[in-house]
Amino acid sequence: MKIRELSPIKRFDIKLIAFLNRVSLPALRISLGVIFIWFGLLKVFGESPANDLITKTVYWFNPDVFIPILGLWEAAIGLCLLFPFFNRLGLFLLALQMPGTFLPLILLPEVCFISFPFNLTLEGQYIVKNLVLIGAAMVVGARLTPMMNEKKR
Repeated sequence: MKIRELSPIKRFDIKLIAFLNRVSLPALRISLGVIFIWFGLLKVFGESPANDLITKTVYWFNPDVFIPILGLWEAAIGLCLLFPFFNRLGLFLLALQMPGTFLPLILLPEVCFISFPFNLTLEGQYIVKNLVLIGAAMVVGARLTPMMNEKKR
């Protein structure tokens, strides 16, 4: 069956899906990059609403040193995601950073839960939303060209 023989709704559906296939991965990479740069720079400049939670969670590090370093790390993730050549490095840095974001669920359950296991506080919701960032990063990683298939530079 030819496209022009389809109903207008089916033609629209085909065109919309083709459009989304073209723009969705760059949009996902850019939005992830912006989020990581934004949240990272807030930490660098001491303005992150997560600073207190980080200080209580990683109490064995000096927060005046640790939080800005974490912020630079997050900003680096974001910058790497903005430039396709550096996506692998960004995803690697993200994979190292993400497990630490879940530490408060274990170390500070009284801060993360109103009642365990489902009723999350705002802080708990802030942490659990990282599952979406992990899923988005997996999509970006899944769309990379395997190194063995890349042309030599």
